[in-house]
Amino acid sequence: MKSKFRHIALLGKYHLNSGSGTKPSSRQTLESIAQFLHTQGCEVILEHDTAANSGLSGYPVMNIEEIGKSCDLAIVVGGDGTMLGYARQLAPHNVPLMGVNQGRLGFITDIALSEVERTLEAMLGGAYEEDRRALMRAKVWRDGHCVFNALALNDVVVNRGATSGMLEVRVAVDGRFVANQRADGLIIATPTGSTAYSLSVGGPLLHPSLPAWVMAPIAPHTLSNRPIVLADTGEVTIDLVAGRDASANFDMQSLASLLIGDRITVKRSNYHARFLHPRGWSYYDTLRQKLHWNEGVA
Repeated sequence: MKSKFRHIALLGKYHLNSGSGTKPSSRQTLESIAQFLHTQGCEVILEHDTAANSGLSGYPVMNIEEIGKSCDLAIVVGGDGTMLGYARQLAPHNVPLMGVNQGRLGFITDIALSEVERTLEAMLGGAYEEDRRALMRAKVWRDGHCVFNALALNDVVVNRGATSGMLEVRVAVDGRFVANQRADGLIIATPTGSTAYSLSVGGPLLHPSLPAWVMAPIAPHTLSNRPIVLADTGEVTIDLVAGRDASANFDMQSLASLLIGDRITVKRSNYHARFLHPRGWSYYDTLRQKLHWNEGVA
């Protein structure tokens, strides 16, 4: 079957062995996939850090910017965290991504290692479902100046310090005051992020097609302070009123330290991450499998 994709980038986590003796190393997996893609008539490009840290050689090497300009597909080997990082970087370039799961949950990296060649062969031939996920653009403002600017695919989280007490934040949506909240923190999550940190604090699951966010407090002082679903067409502003050693986290991969008076703004980004799933993929199947629904049901 001829591949619909000609120039394919390989990106991944880099550990030389799994430590358990039961799972192949990332280098072995990357090398196996690269060789398979070559048999399908594809040109394989290694992402710079992936090549440097895995020790894999024999293929052209490019940085993310070059991959964005030159490749028509990216295959990410790792877990959801690895996919999140690369999806954010490639979203401005509109490059679609496939995920080979070497992690645990695998909500967005859903090609099983045990079936990687069979699944990839079908997907490269066009047997896939495309799933577009909106990103958030978040900024930290201090004294009227933007001091931090980041994209987030999962969530923006304002957190208290490890040894400090509760935070107090003032929240507004589209300039309209919502509430002053005292809590350990506050999460603004996309539908993609609704299965991550937001879920662990009692937030609802949002279907990826919904133009919405979840705003969920972390251990709120007032128990009636519950998660709320917001339209993603507006702007959420979070002002830090009180609290020491606070920080703003973006997908738990970028971090900005906060001072009293700082403002975090969150808006929908113009960029989308493009995930390609195996044909027949269903969001509900993913939830059922990853969250272990129906277990124990006869």
